[in-house]
Amino acid sequence: MKLTAPTNLVFLISLIIAVLGILSGIGAVSLISISAFWMVTIGYAILAVGCLLRGL
Repeated sequence: MKLTAPTNLVFLISLIIAVLGILSGIGAVSLISISAFWMVTIGYAILAVGCLLRGL
């Protein structure tokens, strides 16, 4: 299996989701109903999928 760099769009989406999760964890953002742990996990899962799939 060969890893590829994710596209800029996938990287930015995963970064935004992870930052929102971190901000939710410290209490700066309270509008999100999902827990901070799952937000960060989803953000990094999107980044991992972007690295594993070619052209995504």
